[in-house]
Amino acid sequence: MQSITGESMNPERQRADTINAATQAQPSMRLLLIEDDLEAANYLVKGLRENGYTLDHSANGRDGLNRAMSGQYDVIIADRQLPELDGLSIIVELRKKADRTPVLILSALGTVDDRVHGLKAGGDDYLTKPFAFTELLARIEALSRRASAQATETTRLRVADLELDLLARRVARAGRNIDLTAKEFQLLEYLMRRPDQVVTRTMLLEGVWNLQFDPQTNIIDVHMSRLRTAIDKNFARPLIHTVRGAGYMLRTPES
Repeated sequence: MQSITGESMNPERQRADTINAATQAQPSMRLLLIEDDLEAANYLVKGLRENGYTLDHSANGRDGLNRAMSGQYDVIIADRQLPELDGLSIIVELRKKADRTPVLILSALGTVDDRVHGLKAGGDDYLTKPFAFTELLARIEALSRRASAQATETTRLRVADLELDLLARRVARAGRNIDLTAKEFQLLEYLMRRPDQVVTRTMLLEGVWNLQFDPQTNIIDVHMSRLRTAIDKNFARPLIHTVRGAGYMLRTPES
């Protein structure tokens, strides 16, 4: 029987070769594997754990999405064709929630169109089956390095003269500190990560309030009004705008 690596299944030799060839993972790294092929999953789980990773496994897309949304993983490895919810749908749902956890797609679908579709759905990398286990390790490590660099770069957000410090939980405009509630801070962060983009009520309900339905209240309007007062009052150029019939936008003055 052929393995996902395209070689005869010889776990002892494969694992020994992998451990000798690959750099050991940092013990703190936590992975989520979403794979319904149990033979392939068991092989990957054993190999990845032997390489120092902490690993959780889900055998279907729905359970995988629920685990992924916990936000506790450094990298997610998802098969494209899964029961209940396919791998690309998992990625789409995560990105809707502004979850930027790197996702490596595994798939037997390897045409250029397949790979492009996977990346456009929000995937960070695409590995076609069969593959070498050492290449899987290398790609996981690359995604982890990239995510760490991005996290360092995005601890501070800036749009025009508005600054948000995620670590200090501080907001300032033109050097003047602005006090916000926790929910207002979260709402502003969501807007600042999407400057000059229309943000709909549905996006805000899902991304800020974690609601999958419209509660038919003015909760968004109330918080947005308070946020707009805090951010734009006493400044010549407003940054937060209502887009009639669509939603809201944090607009840079030059746009």
